[in-house]
Amino acid sequence: MTNIWIISDTHFNDEKIIAPFSRPFANAKQANECMIENWNSIIKADDEVWHLGDVYAGPAIDAELILRSLKGRKKLLLGNHDRGKDALLQSVFEEIEMWKAFPDLGILMTHVPVDVSVLGKGPFKGKPCVNVHGHIHSRPAPTDHHRCVCVEHTGYKPINIEELREK
Repeated sequence: MTNIWIISDTHFNDEKIIAPFSRPFANAKQANECMIENWNSIIKADDEVWHLGDVYAGPAIDAELILRSLKGRKKLLLGNHDRGKDALLQSVFEEIEMWKAFPDLGILMTHVPVDVSVLGKGPFKGKPCVNVHGHIHSRPAPTDHHRCVCVEHTGYKPINIEELREK
């Protein structure tokens, strides 16, 4: 198994995200604890973890302890709730991008699902690929060419990129 892992839409410290997306937690503190424990139980220090956006809410000082406690080499694709110039995100994540292509794996990673007409273009040169994305929370992925990695779909933990290729 490769050491590349993917997760999206953790929304650490965000009380407003619990009820609308039916997260099975009493509050954000309980959600944080679950996601930290799940993350650190499978990620090793040298693993690469791509967070596909919407990392945290509220004051950065509250999120800093959480983000620094997470194992792995963290990389980020900006989500609609993230600010690219956020000093905490810049200090915790090795890379911050808008999208990431893995042409050899047939995977295009984004925060928001892309239109299926985009798949197979650019670095993929006509080869089939899937869009691994977040943003839509508990809703199903839009097509068979999409894989949603919002925490609601992954058991509130990162998922290995190989598992996404197998689906």
